[in-house]
Amino acid sequence: MGMMDGKVALVTGAGRGVGRGIALEFAKAGAAVVVNDLGVALSGEGESEGSPAEQVVEEIRNMGGKAVANHDSVAEWEGGQAMVRDAIDNFGRIDAVVNNAGNLRDMFFHKMGPDDFDAVIAVHLKGSFNTSRAAAPLFKEQGSGAYVHMTSTSGLVGNFGQANYAAAKLGICGLSKSIALDMQRFGVRSNAVAPFAWTRMIDSIPTDTPEQQARVEGLKKLVPEKIAPFCVALCSDAGKDVTGQIFGVRNNEIYLFSQPRPIKTAHTSDGWTPETVAERVFDQFRADFYPLHRSGDVFTWDPV
Repeated sequence: MGMMDGKVALVTGAGRGVGRGIALEFAKAGAAVVVNDLGVALSGEGESEGSPAEQVVEEIRNMGGKAVANHDSVAEWEGGQAMVRDAIDNFGRIDAVVNNAGNLRDMFFHKMGPDDFDAVIAVHLKGSFNTSRAAAPLFKEQGSGAYVHMTSTSGLVGNFGQANYAAAKLGICGLSKSIALDMQRFGVRSNAVAPFAWTRMIDSIPTDTPEQQARVEGLKKLVPEKIAPFCVALCSDAGKDVTGQIFGVRNNEIYLFSQPRPIKTAHTSDGWTPETVAERVFDQFRADFYPLHRSGDVFTWDPV
């Protein structure tokens, strides 16, 4: 008996990398899987060679599992609806949605255009809404269901040249928490996971300097399939009490991330003016200001 026997999972962006690993792990755990992948370039445009989704479906069926491919876009409301319909039409139910589909349009903020921003928000943030919302009425009706949304330390901590991606990924944390709050009464849970993995999403990192080369060599040690067991466990009945959290998975390391809470306060009985704020508040808070860290400044050790 697998942890997901009799259950059905939708995994978006499941043709390669992290998503492929999650889809295969769900199948190993006994779930039937809707394998969604557009099969496009990393920017979200054009066509890639072959059908990654069909290839993953074949892998699952070869191991004796059940799967169906879906090629709809998460960025479209109708696409999210179609993915969930595929789960119902083929397997009769849906129990888990893993919002993994992604794209990148990296560039420094002063060069970023509206199309670059909108394209990334549409896939990551709006895409997570579209698929989650499509499954929500069914989860509510059956009194159970699990969402896993992929966030990133690009939003949780920071990175150069990713204002669009960071905004989407931090927005996903807010979306996940709101779903958890709104749907807890129906037995539905929602969590966010920041995956650390070497995939085509990050293999465009420059290697012009020795420092960059060393960083890339470290990133290559991050195995995308290592993300999958945690995601499957979250969606299983064993994770039924885990909701509204932000996690990270980095090879054999699993993290629970903090969430914003007040750490210091300033108050006055007289009310504030711009002058008194400048005189009293900034210096009082300065020792606790967060530095402009990037993800690599925080995660400085080799993955376990």
